[in-house]
Amino acid sequence: MSETILIAGAGIAGLHAAMALSDGARRITVLDRDPPPPDLGPDEAFESWERKGVTQLRHSHVFLGRLVTLIRAKHPALWTALLQNGAREHTFAEFLGPPLRNRYRYEPGDEEMSFLFSRRTTLELTIRRYVATLPGVTFITDAGIRGVLRDGVRVTGLKVEIAGAMREMTADSVIDATGRTTQFPDWLGLENTIAETSPAGILYFTRHYKLRDGADEPPRDGPSGAGDLGYVKFGVFIADNRHFSITLAVPEIETELRTAMLNPEVFDAVCRQIPGTARWIEPERAEPASKVFGMGNLLSSWRTYLDGDTPRVLNLYPVGDAAQRTNPLYGRGCSIGAIQAHFLPEIFAETADPAARLRRLRERSQAELKPFYDVMVKQDEQAIRRAANERVPGYKPRLKSRIMKSFVEDAIGAASRGDLTVARAAMRAFHMLEHPTDWTKRGPILARILKTWATPKALKRGLYPPKAGPERAEMMKALGIAA
Repeated sequence: MSETILIAGAGIAGLHAAMALSDGARRITVLDRDPPPPDLGPDEAFESWERKGVTQLRHSHVFLGRLVTLIRAKHPALWTALLQNGAREHTFAEFLGPPLRNRYRYEPGDEEMSFLFSRRTTLELTIRRYVATLPGVTFITDAGIRGVLRDGVRVTGLKVEIAGAMREMTADSVIDATGRTTQFPDWLGLENTIAETSPAGILYFTRHYKLRDGADEPPRDGPSGAGDLGYVKFGVFIADNRHFSITLAVPEIETELRTAMLNPEVFDAVCRQIPGTARWIEPERAEPASKVFGMGNLLSSWRTYLDGDTPRVLNLYPVGDAAQRTNPLYGRGCSIGAIQAHFLPEIFAETADPAARLRRLRERSQAELKPFYDVMVKQDEQAIRRAANERVPGYKPRLKSRIMKSFVEDAIGAASRGDLTVARAAMRAFHMLEHPTDWTKRGPILARILKTWATPKALKRGLYPPKAGPERAEMMKALGIAA
């Protein structure tokens, strides 16, 4: 008898769970709270497709190398469709800055370090159309999940409202891919499923633009399109079909700035003050293609349905933001959710015991995803402190802080821009192909980093990026906001 699976949620994690589990034998039903997707092209879908269940639908997105490699290997037809619909691969070689680009020579593994850039609407529409062709997969739209069916600790299905009528849908397994606002713990009457939580400390603002006819993107050898000024973080994200987006992340403590940021004129004014974003929105190069989208209530959290090794619920498997939320600033949310979803078929093949499956999902998530979560939490803690310090006139960091700043900028940063071996190691970690920090502790890599640190600044001047942008007081003055 074939296994039946209900997937709650049709976002990136839910779609990847369906992709991963589809084998021709399982019967998979994907429940989507929203209407069916439009039969439109990428540009029309961006304008008109409403996804109330996906708050980040029109924010910047990127797939990291581990997910790109997974899609190419396991779902080549999807990879082809993504590229045909305008999604853009950005290779390791293209990522390299001027000091390394001319010295680059391919090495095995470089192909695993590609980014995939696209608007979220294009990504999701393409993935959904692909998943709809897979054997055993059925979508039910306009499906409001209202609760769970259970037999003691066993989840046996879901209560679903469809066209105003309540249905009880049973299944052998339920995948919770409903995202960061999951209601499953409440429906199950479970408290303290969040094992740990940490504030992101920012609000997120994104605006989309389109290149004008005949205009090209800026060359890659200019000011960086991503950076951290302390009082604002910025990033340019190339996208599909001559579009790109700019995201500005403003610390919660910067009340005046974040309050003004939804104003398109203020958003563009900030971008014009930052060299790495200003050249992208030059009037002769690009025009706005959207309003400014904001997103708040950002935090990182790690959820578990296990008490020690004892499951508090059986036959329920959370993936993506329903299992762990991360600060979207780091661009790892989609990749983490999709990677975790692809753990499921291997775990299901190992054992039919739901308790063992849940424990195995935790083990793999802890081993392969948690290190990246932990690093992000530490980076957020540091960023929150830095944002507070930016508001203190004449603030002088302590000696330890100055040493750590020097190690990051004068050693790791400079070595990553001037040494291909270090750059490869750093990017393999960034793309989630290896542990996020272990690479800095490997003897040969550490030796190269320390050698760069010991080199006088005058001899490595070309390894530093130009100044990312104005100081806080200068920016506030330009915007007419009190510092």
